Parts: sequence; structure tokens; C-alpha cells
Amino acid sequence: MTEKDKMLAGKAYLAGEEQLVKERQYTKQVLFKFNNMDPMLVEERHNLLRELLGQTKENFYFEPPFRCDYGYNIEIGNNFYSNYNLTILDCAKVKIGDNVFIAPNVSLFTAGHPIHHEPRNQEYEYALPITIGNNVWIGGNTVVNPGVKIGDNCVIGSGSVVTKDIPANSIAVGNPCRVLREITDEDKKYYHKNLRIEA
Repeated sequence: MTEKDKMLAGKAYLAGEEQLVKERQYTKQVLFKFNNMDPMLVEERHNLLRELLGQTKENFYFEPPFRCDYGYNIEIGNNFYSNYNLTILDCAKVKIGDNVFIAPNVSLFTAGHPIHHEPRNQEYEYALPITIGNNVWIGGNTVVNPGVKIGDNCVIGSGSVVTKDIPANSIAVGNPCRVLREITDEDKKYYHKNLRIEA
């Protein structure tokens, strides 16, 4: 197996291998162009990401700056929106469903390092996939760690560090992130705490 094969298979791999370094450098070049383009050139910016990312649907929007390692491991659904400073370390697959909103300064980390310093100092890494379901809102300054699945219809509160799977229809927050409660039909009536939506 090549180091890339190992990376994609979830095995320990050497991140400094020549092919992987070359692919990351290419991605940096594309994102440098994307992040520095005239904001009025929306379609041109979209086309850069369509070529870089593994899958995009019809409607998506990334506020620059956006950063990732490879791009080809990222799949986003329809009606995706990312605010400023989204970072995705996509050494493994990152699958994001439809109608996902991501607030500023969110980080999705599939990559990790060994606990013991000796293999870590030899530049071994590993990567485990992240899956985010449909209709998810991730609050600002949230970190999602390797191997995590976030179910459909979830809200992840600002500043959370998500280290374990979050079941569908949950409000979850904290470090480490924990489920506060289930989302119910009663929540349709309010836009913030006790502030009611006027018809």
C-alpha cells in the first residue's frame, strides 16, 4: 500500500510522503486563489471549489477564507453554507448532508496523531471519517474530532468540542460536547430561547 492508500484506509501513514505533500501543495494553491478572489466573482469561486471538492450539489456557498488539506475527500449536500474560517482536515472522508449551516471558525478534523511521542515524532498520522447529517447547524468556534458522526437535525452549540457521536434531533453543547435535550415540534414556535416567531 502507498501512504495515500493507508491514509484513505484509516491506517497509520507518513504524512510527509512526497505524493501527499504534492497534493496538499496543489490544494493550497487553489485555495489561495479562491480566498483572494474578488467577492463579486461568485460563479468563478464556485467553479474552483467544484473542481477541488469530491462532491458538491447545486446550491452551496463558502465564505472565504476556507482551508482544507486535499479537497477530494469532502462531499457536501445541497443548500450548504459555511461562514468565515472553515477548516477541514480531510485526510479521511468528510460527508456533509443537505441544509447544513456552519458558523465562523469551525474546524472539522479527521486527522490525528499517535499518543506516544516516538511514532508521532516519526510523522505518523491517522485519519477517521466525519459524517454530518441533514439539517444540521454547527455553532461558531466548534471543533469536530476524528471519527465523529452528527445525526440529522442537530444543533451543536458554539464553542463545542465534539468527541463522540451525536444522535439525530439533538441540541448538544460543551467541551466535551454533550446532548442537552431532544429537539421537538414545540421548537418550531421559537427563534431564540423564549422569543416567539410571529406569523
